[in-house]
Amino acid sequence: MRVVVLTGAGISAESGVRTFRDDGGLWEGHDVNAVATPEGFARDRELVQRFYDARRRSLAHVEPNPAHLALARLEEELGEDLLVVTQNVDDLHERAGSRRVVHMHGELLRAACEACGSRPRWEEDLLPSPPCPVCGARALRPDVVWFGEVPYELDRIGRAVSGCDLFVSVGTSGSVYPAAGYVSLAASSGAHTLELNLEPSEGSRFFDEVRTGPAGRLVPEWVEELLGG
Repeated sequence: MRVVVLTGAGISAESGVRTFRDDGGLWEGHDVNAVATPEGFARDRELVQRFYDARRRSLAHVEPNPAHLALARLEEELGEDLLVVTQNVDDLHERAGSRRVVHMHGELLRAACEACGSRPRWEEDLLPSPPCPVCGARALRPDVVWFGEVPYELDRIGRAVSGCDLFVSVGTSGSVYPAAGYVSLAASSGAHTLELNLEPSEGSRFFDEVRTGPAGRLVPEWVEELLGG
């Protein structure tokens, strides 16, 4: 059985990672356009770098939760037949033990060089403008896909989703494309589709099955069920 699991902010929220934005449309107190667009970065590079430096440092204070650990266990059993596609930029899947992970929106623990295009691993602050370890240019930015930019590895994700037997969405809003369209792609290819979410999402109506509750409970239960435990 080939399985694709799409994870969103809801799975990391249970580890204490703050969700994408609040009801007022602010991202951790900032206007999204100021800190999550290329235009915002062009206007105020220091603000954006400072914002992501703080988010990167905050990763030291969170740990994987039972949902992350359950997906790592599932990978141990399924191997290459499982792919985790995450919209999250934290490293909690990897710290839980998952290795087959695609970060479609980039990673906080990488930088992106605007001069040479490299994406080196990066754990320190990006202020004040350190040189790129590959080319030496002082042109590093957070390796995070902002609004108006193209997510990473869309071809690989599309092939996996269209070729899977089971598509599972965990902790996603069902409102951000292209990720929100993957359930329809999977279903059109004959896959069974399952949503695991704290509450029904905007896209719940497209799934064959919807289970509501915290990811830390739902995901381990589903993994046990899938593996016949």
